[in-house]
This record gives sequence, structure tokens and C-alpha cells, in this order.
Amino acid sequence: MAVYPTPLPSEAAVPEPSPELLARAAAVRRAATGLAQTSGAERRGALLAMADALDADREEILAANRADLEAAAADGLAAPLVARLKLDAAKLDGAIEGVRQVAALEDPLGRRQLHTELDDGLVLERLSVPLGVVGVIFEARPDAVMQIASLAIRSGNGALLKGGREASRSCTAIHAALQRGLTASAVDPLALELLTSRAESLALLKLDGLVDLIIPRGSNQLVRFIQDHTRIPVLGHADGICHLYVDAAADLEQALRLAIDSKTQYPAACNAIETLLVHRSAAPAFLERAVPAFAAAGVELRGDPAACALGVPHAANHDDWAIEYSDLILSVRVVDDLDQALEHIRCYGSRHTDGICTTDPLAADRFLAGVDSAGVYLNCSTRFADGFRYGFGAEVGISTQTLPPRGPVGLEGLVTYRYLLRGQGHIAADYASGARAFSHRSLPL
Repeated sequence: MAVYPTPLPSEAAVPEPSPELLARAAAVRRAATGLAQTSGAERRGALLAMADALDADREEILAANRADLEAAAADGLAAPLVARLKLDAAKLDGAIEGVRQVAALEDPLGRRQLHTELDDGLVLERLSVPLGVVGVIFEARPDAVMQIASLAIRSGNGALLKGGREASRSCTAIHAALQRGLTASAVDPLALELLTSRAESLALLKLDGLVDLIIPRGSNQLVRFIQDHTRIPVLGHADGICHLYVDAAADLEQALRLAIDSKTQYPAACNAIETLLVHRSAAPAFLERAVPAFAAAGVELRGDPAACALGVPHAANHDDWAIEYSDLILSVRVVDDLDQALEHIRCYGSRHTDGICTTDPLAADRFLAGVDSAGVYLNCSTRFADGFRYGFGAEVGISTQTLPPRGPVGLEGLVTYRYLLRGQGHIAADYASGARAFSHRSLPL
């Protein structure tokens, strides 16, 4: 992703939480405890009230975003961050509709995942419950405030939100609307808190006991820093180095269409491809089409010697394979076979999203089974790696870790479970002595 706008501090510079921040975080914690007791219908109603308040405050929100964009231009903010910062009327409409779509999703809480009779009168259940309080730190992206807030409230979690300073006016206006909406619902508005200073976002890392999960959405540098400086569990990904492999048996017209979309539809996104791998036998015909097509789309191509010999205008160096450009730049490598493509992805990939273009079912199956990424695609754009497009309503982020949740994280990634055991005076000693025996009989969910 784009480089964080200002240098991150050293470990020694990470402050302790101030008494004021501790008080605010504790208030979120208390509100989250109450939120966890609300019904699915009450939380759905809260989201609809939030959406209505956002709609009513749209002019204030858009004006705040214009002020942020003007300040960003004066500060020379990097183009990828400016693209994420911009919140026009259409984007705001989409974000508000996203809140309403999250409201319509099935309630993730109170689902019975296990129901077992351990013995007569001793019954075990496992039920889905909220995590508690999530802390989310993100760069630019004021629309992320709406996405994260809706997912947090729908899943019964409080949230401490911290956007980048470049989006401060937008985030403040959005947060005010969200809280105003919650005042007309069964949910305490204090369940959503906005952090506004750099010191607060750093001190958030030391709120273990009050915050249950931190979700960073930003640059490699930001994510690594957070992972290294908190005892709170961190969910996220540091890199979005995605690949598209054009196989020997690819439909070349289809492959070019997918490659163009995967790179140019939104190049600042973490699911845009950064490297194009092309089978040696397909490379001459494919690159003959691709080089002028990418040039017409404003994409700078950087290739290995074989790709340059086939028309790619700029030479790639070793570092290019490991860079997330987040821009209209694409590395191109010609590979001998599928095995070499798989090895390249294993070496340089970030386990985010990788795809193959092929009409060969055996090659497709080998790629889908052989790439250990959160998303592995056949004959479709990598830009589909998105919670909204997956039908999650929205996402709080994308996780590339092996343990779940993995990939776009929606409601299901914001719940955990609790074991409930109901007995009638049962004691463990009876089972240890053999006086009683477990039945472990499955009961209906």
C-alpha cells in the first residue's frame, strides 16, 4: 500500500495511555458490554438509524472531505493516498448503502455451533459472541469509518477508530453522524469512539485489557510497526503483492482483459496485481497485445530480460518483484512453466490474492491447490477480493494470516464463541472415580 505519510516513531516514543484516553476506552468497553446484550433486531435498527443520519448529514460530510482534499494537495500527499481519501457523492451513496446492506445480513450472534449432552442433565453449548472492543487504525479512506462502524455494531462490538490525519475532517463529520444516529436507537453512542491525535493512536497499542483486537489498514510500515509494538492480537496484512499468471493454455484475449482490470480498475487497492507472470510459449503473442494495451491505459511496464526482448519498455530489477506499487506500474516476468510461476509466487507473494488464466483444467487445479494465499482465482480479476463483492456487506480489512479469519473479514471475523455448560449439581470427582460416565450425545443445533 501507499507509504505512511509521516515517519513512525521508535518504540521508546510510544506513549502510555493518558488518563483521558483510558476513561474514553473504558466507556467504550462499558457500552460494548451493553451492546452485546441487544437483540439482532435492535442492532439492525441501529444501523438503519446510522445510515439515515449519514444521509441527512451528507453535505457536511462532503464539505469536510473537500477541505481534507485541499489540505492534502497543499501537503503534496501521494497520489494513491489522495485516491483513497476522496469521498464524492457517488462514493458516499455507496458507503451508506453498504451500511444498510450490513443491517440486512443475518445476525452473527447467538448461533449455536455445538450442542452436546455430556451426561444426563449436563448439557454443553457453544454460542457465537462478540469479541468485545476492536481498535482500527487506517490511512486516508474516510469511507472505512462507515464500513467498520456498521460491522462493529452489527456484530455487537465497540470500536475505537483512528483515521489518518489527512482524513481528520471527514472522519470527524462521519463519526458525528454515526453517533447522532445511534442516539435514536437501542445502542449507546459511546460504543463508537474516534481517536483524533497521533499520540492517541500510538497509545491505543497499550490498551490491552480494554481492546481485544487491533485491525490496521494501511502501509506495510504501519502494519509492521503495530505488530511489533502491542500485546493485543493484530489482524491484517502488511503487503498486497498480487500476481496474475497467464498460462500456456490461456485464452489470450480474456487474459489481457483480466490483466488490465486487475491492474487499472483501482491501482491503489491492495488486491490490484503488481506482477504479471507469462508462460514462455504464450509470451510472444500475449505481450504483442498487452504492451500497447497497457501503454494506452497509462501503465508503466517493467520486465525481466525475456519480457523486455518481447517489447516491455523498462527493465525490472530484483526489488521490483517485492514492491507493492499501488500505482500504474506493473512488473512482467516470463516463466518457463507453471512450476516456475508457483515458485515465484511462493518467493515474492504476500499470500493476499493470486490468479491464473488458463483453459487447461489440470493446470487450473494445480494452481488453485498450490498457491497458499487467502484468495486464489481462476479466470477472473483479482479485484474481486473484497468483502462487499463477496457478499459480506463490507469488510473491516483483509487478513493474510493462515489462521482464521482469512481474506476479507466481515461479520464472521468479528465474533468468537463461548462454551455454556448447564448441570444439576454434577461434580468431576464422580467421573474420575467411575461413579458416573460421559455419554457425549449430540443434540440438535
